[in-house]
Amino acid sequence: MSMLTRWGRELDPDAVLTEYPRPQLVRDSYLNLNGRWDYAITEDDAEPAAYDGQIVVPFSPEAELSGVGRQLMPGQTLWYRRALTLPGGFGTGGRVLLHFGAVDQTCRVLLNGVEVGAHTGGYLPFSCDVTAALRDGANVLTVAVRDDTDTVPHARGKQKLERGGIWYTPQSGIWQTVWAERVPGVHVERLTLTPHLAESCVEVTVHAAEGEADVEILAAGSVVARATVPAGRPVRVPIPDVRPWSPEDPFLYDVTVELGADRVRGYVGMRSFGVGTDADGVPRLMLNGRPYFHAGVLDQGYWSDGMYTPPSDEAMIHDIVTMKRLGFTMLRKHIKIEPLRWYYHCDRLGMLVWQDMVNAGGRYHPLIVTAPAFVPFHLPDRWFGRPHRDRFMAELRETVEHLRNVVSIAVWVPFNEGWGQFDAARVARELAALDPTRTVDHASGWHDQGAGDLRSLHVYFRRFRAPRRRRDRRALVLSEYGGYGLRVDGHTFNDRNFGYRRYDTPERLGAAFARLHAEQIVPAIRHGLSATVYTQLSDVEDELNGLLTYDREVLKLPEDLVRAVNRRLTLGQAP
Repeated sequence: MSMLTRWGRELDPDAVLTEYPRPQLVRDSYLNLNGRWDYAITEDDAEPAAYDGQIVVPFSPEAELSGVGRQLMPGQTLWYRRALTLPGGFGTGGRVLLHFGAVDQTCRVLLNGVEVGAHTGGYLPFSCDVTAALRDGANVLTVAVRDDTDTVPHARGKQKLERGGIWYTPQSGIWQTVWAERVPGVHVERLTLTPHLAESCVEVTVHAAEGEADVEILAAGSVVARATVPAGRPVRVPIPDVRPWSPEDPFLYDVTVELGADRVRGYVGMRSFGVGTDADGVPRLMLNGRPYFHAGVLDQGYWSDGMYTPPSDEAMIHDIVTMKRLGFTMLRKHIKIEPLRWYYHCDRLGMLVWQDMVNAGGRYHPLIVTAPAFVPFHLPDRWFGRPHRDRFMAELRETVEHLRNVVSIAVWVPFNEGWGQFDAARVARELAALDPTRTVDHASGWHDQGAGDLRSLHVYFRRFRAPRRRRDRRALVLSEYGGYGLRVDGHTFNDRNFGYRRYDTPERLGAAFARLHAEQIVPAIRHGLSATVYTQLSDVEDELNGLLTYDREVLKLPEDLVRAVNRRLTLGQAP
């Protein structure tokens, strides 16, 4: 059935997600390639003689907003084609780079019949240097995609060919912005901006082939620091009178970098994360050196009309602003990597993020991934398979580098509920070494290996009590709970009704929500509970346990009630 959001109803297919897609490395050179493309689905990998119709990029063919409504199946090839003509004013010389925010799962990119790039992995960006294949005037850009979803061990998130319950309709192909830019031959390839709050400085690394870069850091438009940074070498730049970033004061410093003829803009926030002890010696999550309770909500990042792809920039902002208005201070981005603009909005609006890695591996054994939800137990590491470890670890490292500069990310979550889990303690150590500025939840839910910074529990079907942890110096977090469902007729995906507890009126749902927190969650804070992740931000397909309906039209609980509950989820307020 059709479930357009308000932003989907207003969508202009010729002006889709036009905002600059990479807010921390901005250039004036920018050509957005979203919009109408030709598409075809074939049974083999030979380009079709004729295409089937048009698709609105970057919406997957399975998404309503794509205008297609077809499911790509294993073994099939999804073809995209469009004309590419560089506009006047796009410049000359240097190199022309073609960027894809994400393409699920495996693709080849051709320009005028010449392969200019290829990529495997449905959640991370990649770029192609198309300079040599470009012609004056009109060019033909073609993309060929294969997506075998859960029949192969590639990262797939919560997509499943046999959808249902907590597993969702698979989507395929281009699902983030496609764009081009012109850069000088020697240019800034990446920036790494690492805040060191205690030392009042930012460590700046300009990744480039050669040269020295002039870096300026600005506060509210005024330059507060300057430095010359050799390419590839980290340089610490002192910041006077540092203004820390927090959800209550999400202050961002602007950064400009000039390297020869190249000029880019970005930003950085001064904050620190970690685990420490409160005045009573209890382990707590820390923000800027002080205990800070993370009152979070699980965010699947699915849209009723765009699936993985938000229908607009305003739609992304709506979710973040609504949760912040309800009193939440954190979103757990669940088994998905969002477009970079989503993280930018969390940075500037002041919303902490826990970032899950995207799960992969073979089919999951019910003993490992389902049974512990009902009867808590922990399996030793030898029980877990090790499917394609090298590929998972490569994507973990790429994810950290891709999102390293995001100010709001406080926690990395490599494994959830045993999905593709292996060597969790070793993975946690490697992740901490790769990024020592954030904390690690090594095994969210169950099968705790005693590693990472957090003791992480999921509790849906039993009463929650803080466990005794005399020797465990990790912070205790309830990283999933609740999941209370309410069906709102006229705003549902189908006639199914999945939720961990079901209620038939908003009044009964509200009473249960308040009672859960008053009787179980708030009392656990004095015993060390340092973060909560309520399930969930919105309904998704069969799941009717969202605070919002799938189309984001109805908030199921009174705002005042949710705000009041979240106000109590702070240190020192337990009765």
